[in-house]
Amino acid sequence: MNILALNAISPIDGRYRKSTQELAAYFSEAALIKYRVLVEVEYFIALCDLKLPGLADFDAKNYQAIRNLAIHFNENDAQKIKDIEAVTNHDVKAVEYFLKEAFTALGFEKYLEYIHFGLTSQDINNTAIPLSFQQAVHDVYFPHIENLIAQLQVLATNWKDISMLAHTHGQPASPTRLGKELEVFVERLNVQLVQFKQIPYSAKFGGATGNFNAHHVAYPSTNWVAFGNHFVNEVLGLERSQTTTQIEHYDQLAALFDCMKRINNIILDLDRDMWTYISMDYFKQKIKAGEIGSSAMPHKVNPIDFENSEGNVGLANALYEHLAAKLPVSRLQRDLTDSTVLRVVGVPIAHSIIAFGATLKGLDKLLLNENQLAQDLEANWAVVAEAIQTVLRREGFEKPYEALKGLTRKNESVTKESVHAFIEELPISTELKAELKRISPENYLGIQMVN
Repeated sequence: MNILALNAISPIDGRYRKSTQELAAYFSEAALIKYRVLVEVEYFIALCDLKLPGLADFDAKNYQAIRNLAIHFNENDAQKIKDIEAVTNHDVKAVEYFLKEAFTALGFEKYLEYIHFGLTSQDINNTAIPLSFQQAVHDVYFPHIENLIAQLQVLATNWKDISMLAHTHGQPASPTRLGKELEVFVERLNVQLVQFKQIPYSAKFGGATGNFNAHHVAYPSTNWVAFGNHFVNEVLGLERSQTTTQIEHYDQLAALFDCMKRINNIILDLDRDMWTYISMDYFKQKIKAGEIGSSAMPHKVNPIDFENSEGNVGLANALYEHLAAKLPVSRLQRDLTDSTVLRVVGVPIAHSIIAFGATLKGLDKLLLNENQLAQDLEANWAVVAEAIQTVLRREGFEKPYEALKGLTRKNESVTKESVHAFIEELPISTELKAELKRISPENYLGIQMVN
């Protein structure tokens, strides 16, 4: 039965299907089956290239024909494998039987027993899953997060000269530039992406206990470790873990999840800052004809995109955290808990993609309210106290901090007039007074940090 948006249990396959459907090619069950087929086919070809006695006469001209089994793999093929699994009650064995039928149809009956030769299920799963994960990250995840970063960079550049009141502990603080505040997130995300791209996609490939037992007993003169390294590293483009149990130990996969969680936390931080700036009226939001902000209050334009992103980040991170904590832990050689949780790897990535899109949508709706920014600066002349006392320190003025504290910590409004009156009373030169009076909340901005 086809899943419709309205009867899907998960909003990933329902409400948010348009945002996540491209992930189905990597994380659906059909996709997992396809990647298993791909690994089995490439493994068979690698054995042929090894010139094992039983495969020495397999013509390389036939490679494309068997590669086509993976290249042209479709839903009907996936269903055939599921039908076989209904009998075998074993998903990877079902792939083996499917391929044996396909090889027979191609006239390769002589070579059937070299399909899945010497392997355990996890030699297939622990290569197919990191391969699909790697390709999904490259094809889908990176473009989405890089698109968001690019838009942040555009806004940071466009608003690099916009003065704004900074806040620490929710209180007015030294002024800053709006563009720089966004540049902070650009840098944080880019740093995490650099780290992300340095983490290898590890794979296990070494037989039932990681020692190539079956391979070695059949062909003891073959260097199976070198073969395994070549197959995983060169053919599949992953990185083979050298010493394993029946399964990959998942430490590097956990590191990838941890990095994705950190990226999401940065997005969460951005979402909450943008939400707060909207609540402070630093930003208005573009209004789309026909849209309703509140069912009861017609005036409202809610920051729903940032809220949507925040919610999806939370869902994604809960799963990333569980995956990162659970996968590296298994009983002895293996238990089945890894297989269980690996089936949901695509879910946190889907929630992350939804979050990236929602944040981007929210950013695209922002309208700068320069009047409010200017008003807040003008209403908070107390923030120039830091500047004045620092210049006085430079001049050797006695206890400048204490002097400014007396001006600003009175629970009284500090204005341009009161600051200038304070400066006038200081026992300093006329030139220095003039220098201090040139300082304002709007120009006390430090160094331009955005190019």
